[in-house]
Amino acid sequence: MRSYQDQLQETIRLNDIPKRIVSLVPSQTELLFDLGLDETVVGITKFCIHPQHWFRNKTRVGGTKQVHIHRVAALQPDLILANKEENIKEQIHALRSIAPVWTSDIHDIGSALEMIAAIGEITARSKEAQIILQNIQDAFRNWSGQKPVSAATAAYLIWQEPYMTVGQDTFIHQLLLEAGFRNVFAQHKRYPEISMEALRRAAPDFLLLSSEPYPFQEKHIRYFQEQLPGTQVLLVDGEMFSWYGSRIQHSPAYFCRLWADIHRTSTTQKS
Repeated sequence: MRSYQDQLQETIRLNDIPKRIVSLVPSQTELLFDLGLDETVVGITKFCIHPQHWFRNKTRVGGTKQVHIHRVAALQPDLILANKEENIKEQIHALRSIAPVWTSDIHDIGSALEMIAAIGEITARSKEAQIILQNIQDAFRNWSGQKPVSAATAAYLIWQEPYMTVGQDTFIHQLLLEAGFRNVFAQHKRYPEISMEALRRAAPDFLLLSSEPYPFQEKHIRYFQEQLPGTQVLLVDGEMFSWYGSRIQHSPAYFCRLWADIHRTSTTQKS
């Protein structure tokens, strides 16, 4: 019997290395793939879109907020992976009657690294986890010498009708800082609703429209640009700002490309 403490300080006990895992968190599902656990993962959610062949072939147990408990039970898992923010507390409690539930609580890169190391240990993939951790640390170290010295102000939208942004106690806020932006709504917590008037008053240098969870597209840029003529409106890859598993090893390279596009656009407009 082995005991592990999750990021909510709950203790789970496993008789052996897990052989049937259900993952209820998209970014952690991708991590399991990168750890080489193809045959071990038996269930995922409908939002676990990476890798694509898992999304097409693995059993889906519902959404992150609407897990079908009976589907999970039918898979007979010996470990369930959840997240405090993405999954519902009551469902996590219900799932504990089926199998041990290891729950993450991610609010910055440090807690993301802790999660990756912990899942690597639980699944006997510590060596693979350490490679991922080193890649992440190297990528952010290299980026730190390239990112803008003076942080530009930015607002980051994750939803519309109502407009929703991110506060200081979110992983996205931390990634904004890492990317070289200063969050104009950092005084808020979690995911506050804001108005267009609040956006105008904040007057950010940039408005970042995330591709998820609301699928902002190119067509939305024109509207926001008309409403905020002094702000540069950009569509950004939400996965690079919000997925806290192994994908964050690619975030610094994305930030580099993003700033290159910004500088290219600025140069074109001036000429």
